[in-house]
Amino acid sequence: MQDYPIALWSFHLGRAPVSVGALASDIETRLKQAADDGTKLLILPEYVCETCLAFKPEDLRPDQEMAFLADTGEALWPLLRALPQRYGVSLLAGTWPVRTPFGFTNTAVLFTADGREIRQDKLCLTPFEQDPDVWHLIPGTELNIFELDGLKMAILICLDIEMPALSCVLARHEIDLILVPSMTEMLSGYSRVFGCAKARAVELMCAVAVCGVVGTSKGTTQNDTNISGAALYLPCEEAFGYTGIGAERAPTDGQDGQEPDLTVRVPVQQMRDLRSGKAEVWPGAWSADHVSVRGPSN
Repeated sequence: MQDYPIALWSFHLGRAPVSVGALASDIETRLKQAADDGTKLLILPEYVCETCLAFKPEDLRPDQEMAFLADTGEALWPLLRALPQRYGVSLLAGTWPVRTPFGFTNTAVLFTADGREIRQDKLCLTPFEQDPDVWHLIPGTELNIFELDGLKMAILICLDIEMPALSCVLARHEIDLILVPSMTEMLSGYSRVFGCAKARAVELMCAVAVCGVVGTSKGTTQNDTNISGAALYLPCEEAFGYTGIGAERAPTDGQDGQEPDLTVRVPVQQMRDLRSGKAEVWPGAWSADHVSVRGPSN
């Protein structure tokens, strides 16, 4: 595997589909374009599901939105499952609330071109996501590492990419590509997620692909603004142009209809060569086990 072509679609929530079928049609159109471009994986953002509030029941309360969107996802999956095999392009269909016996998780759903369905729950929730008066989600407890098209991958959803503890866990597994679907209200949130994504690429000597929703959903009660972009981050090495930026689309609030879209190739073999000893200074999966802390204790 030399290079791996991926596409990032920073979905505009204002697309306002009139039904589950209309959303599936939009996704199929973009998946077909990805196939025509020779892409192997199409990535949609966190909470892409919120666009479906455009056709919510008129009397739906904010604390009922997760149940409605979970039902919408269950209706959508049968319309999407066969598409990756048809077009030869795997699809990360963003994140959706998923029912469990204990509550709703915020879950990324990946349909692969070889017929699998891979899910990843968000592990670290924001205070808003845990608010019992609104969405009231529960965190996941497992980090799934999987292989796709010969690459070892993981999915870290939005705030998860900001957690160094998860980077330490992943460091033992020689990940090739981390997928980061996100939703950020302000430029500060975008900067945290995308900045930490770049840091993870340096720490893990891997690629990190990140994209977020933009614009405002018709029918939203919680997210009046969404600012994001799209990027592929790489290790800061001479082979990749020194800066760690493989490709990048500038952040936007989508208020003028902007919808960042990025197709880029992940230099898989070069990164593996760097991990095998050709990097400038990378120490590998460094643990700090030999380090003790001196100073005042709390």
